[in-house]
Amino acid sequence: MARHLITSAIPYINGIKHLGNLVGSQLPADLYARYLRGRGHEVLFLCATDEHGTPAELAAKKAGKPVDQYCAEMWAVQDKLSRGFRLSFDHFGRSSSAQNHALTQHFAGKLHEAGLIEEVTEKQVYSNADGRFLPDRYIEGTCPECGYDKARGDQCENCTKQLDPTDLIEPRSAISGSTDLEVRETTHLYLRQSRMRDRLSDWIESKRDWPILTTSIARKWLHDGDGLQDRGITRDLDWGIPVKRGDHDWPGMEGKVFYVWFDAPIEYIACAGEWVEAGKGDDWERWWRTDKGADDVRYTQFMGKDNVPFHTLSFPATILGSGEPWKLVDYIKSFNYLNYDGGQFSTSQGRGVFMDQALDILPADYWRWWLLSHAPESSDSEFTWENFQASVNKDLSDVLGNFVSRVTKFCRSKFGEVVPEAGTAGPDEAALIEALTTRIRAYEQHMEAIEVRKSAAELRAIWVAGNEYLQEAAPWATFKTDPDRAAMQIRVALNLARVYAVLSRPFIPDASATLLDALQTGDDSWPDDVTAALDTLTPGHAFAVPENLFVKITDENVEEWQTRFSGQRD
Repeated sequence: MARHLITSAIPYINGIKHLGNLVGSQLPADLYARYLRGRGHEVLFLCATDEHGTPAELAAKKAGKPVDQYCAEMWAVQDKLSRGFRLSFDHFGRSSSAQNHALTQHFAGKLHEAGLIEEVTEKQVYSNADGRFLPDRYIEGTCPECGYDKARGDQCENCTKQLDPTDLIEPRSAISGSTDLEVRETTHLYLRQSRMRDRLSDWIESKRDWPILTTSIARKWLHDGDGLQDRGITRDLDWGIPVKRGDHDWPGMEGKVFYVWFDAPIEYIACAGEWVEAGKGDDWERWWRTDKGADDVRYTQFMGKDNVPFHTLSFPATILGSGEPWKLVDYIKSFNYLNYDGGQFSTSQGRGVFMDQALDILPADYWRWWLLSHAPESSDSEFTWENFQASVNKDLSDVLGNFVSRVTKFCRSKFGEVVPEAGTAGPDEAALIEALTTRIRAYEQHMEAIEVRKSAAELRAIWVAGNEYLQEAAPWATFKTDPDRAAMQIRVALNLARVYAVLSRPFIPDASATLLDALQTGDDSWPDDVTAALDTLTPGHAFAVPENLFVKITDENVEEWQTRFSGQRD
């Protein structure tokens, strides 16, 4: 049994997330965590809300609420939706926690001691209409790189280029829309990332097994142009973690807070402290400090490609620069974008299907299966209602659901609601076991390599193998001439249904639980030995015929949803 630490990129607090956000980090992280738990490994799966910075302030202002109240309410909403999608976090924390305040200030103090923080007097945009400096996302304008006219002052979400607010063309205040802006001087703290360039480069080059998407983005930021740049880690904002050196005030930094992208990744560590305080664990340091036992932990991060630079460079620079024995990430799984019906999902523009809307339409498993089986790994992918309908109907209803329905209903009609006893397995069953063994081992390899789409394809192939066996065996015909053999075939198929429940749990946990309940078994052991797995439910074991695991999506459903979700959230 190994120990696995898993974190998902923490979502901004400013509103409900769309399906593109979900599949870009949290959902594949949950898939991996569930798989590892199913194999018997010790897993700590952490996520949190990212509550500081401009997005929180702007969203709270729009909602007409104090920012702390808004964040508390939205954390509850996001927590509920996470549970609705069956995301199995060991703890879902908050970056505004006391633990993150203390730890962020601690890291700042250590980085200052190491000579990696300097004070820089710089020019920033000041809004006369708003009476304040406008850092980062308080400014919108046209990206000088790609021409996108809604680029933010820190990064263009269209081309992912990192920006400074003064880089934008035709900038405007994101608060008031005013273009009455001027440039004034202000003093901020900078993390001297450039001093860490060689060390970070060596570290990244040592990660030969990382996805190309991850390493290519990291290398681009390290080496293109002038290379890795020093970055400001403070902002002129009211909401955030006050600037301190550990427990001590920082002269000249009064009234400033740490930049959200400095404190947000630190929340991964702080979240483990919250996990302990919540009574869910008893020792967070054994997961995060190598001098406390974390040297035997494998740490995996999940994120969209726009978050890669901060996780491959800025956060590691913080960890390494502190000089303390913190656990560094071992593997970063990054994803491209999921687009929506010919356009882009966008929280800021309100385009696409959002998590709450999705659960209003269909249960979580429908969405989980489609999103994971179409995860944007090697390139961007696109959600269309027609493709969603086809995948749900063919994969979930026709293949898996149909297999379970045919087997359980036929058994009930001919042998009652118990596993039949008669008959002995023969060559056909031996061939099935051989095929299943090969496919299950391949499924395991893909899951361990976090190849999400390949894992889904292999799982579907495992479902298909059962259907093909059932079709060839044809117990409904065999029963007429050899009822004992038909009994054996159904016994094998019922056991195979249990195997399906176990293998499918990472993808479709609700259907898995429903199937195990119907089979009246608490045995969710992994099928390491397929022969033994197909003998788990013994003759005479009672079961119940489950309701349809999946209901088909009709053409009328698709037409209604296409009209209802035209790309703009109400």
